Amino acid sequence: MEGMNRQEIEKLAEQLLSGELSVDDFAGRLAPAPHPGIADVGEAQLDLDRARRCGFPEVVFAQGKSVEAMEKIFHALLENGIDVLATRMTAEQAAELGPQFPAASYNPVGRTFRIPVAGADQASAAVSGVVTVVTAGTSDLPVAEEARETALWTGARVNLIQDIGVAGPHRLTANLGRLQASDAVVVVAGMEGALPSVVGGHVACPVIAVPTSVGYGASFGGLAALLGMLNSCASNVTVVNIDAGFKGGYIAGLIAKNASRHD
Repeated sequence: MEGMNRQEIEKLAEQLLSGELSVDDFAGRLAPAPHPGIADVGEAQLDLDRARRCGFPEVVFAQGKSVEAMEKIFHALLENGIDVLATRMTAEQAAELGPQFPAASYNPVGRTFRIPVAGADQASAAVSGVVTVVTAGTSDLPVAEEARETALWTGARVNLIQDIGVAGPHRLTANLGRLQASDAVVVVAGMEGALPSVVGGHVACPVIAVPTSVGYGASFGGLAALLGMLNSCASNVTVVNIDAGFKGGYIAGLIAKNASRHD
């Protein structure tokens, strides 16, 4: 109905009353045209223009969504040439969706579900920078895997370095070369959350700190790690929410993508 004036509406009404237009035709003429940047799949209004505006396409949060709704969403994204990334997907959801999308890969640790666009040559796709994901301990791996899968989806080359927490500082120094060659580092840690500060003091790139809910009683489900990271004295450390591996990986991928433009 955008741009339709009063006279045009009155003319349509007259045609409806005279029988020249059916009710369906009348309603169709008045209904606003679908926005070219939106795909209406019933359960969701997909933002198809997000990659242009924000760097990367829309990501699907699987938690609480039905398999039927996600199937519609995935088909709409793929039909518009968008690689699918869904986060927080259960093994049960993945088991039902997998047969519908043979090219999909499910990461049961990170709970991510990715589908490349059919026919796309993933091997020859341009790599957008380097992201390194670091875990303080093995218990932080689920959040780190979510970050890793997200960064891979953004097109970055991703390194994963596990179990180099501050209780064994020699493990960190043994990996400094890989950390210092990164465009962004995602540090995933629970307990007291000290590792991002230590990493930040060794690298000349942004460090995205991801606090996890791993820890004993006084860790308060990750709150202690979150507050410790927010109070980091390392100036290149920024912090996302507790267990937000997706956010850490997304931001790191965006940093790496922008950095690669100037190489």
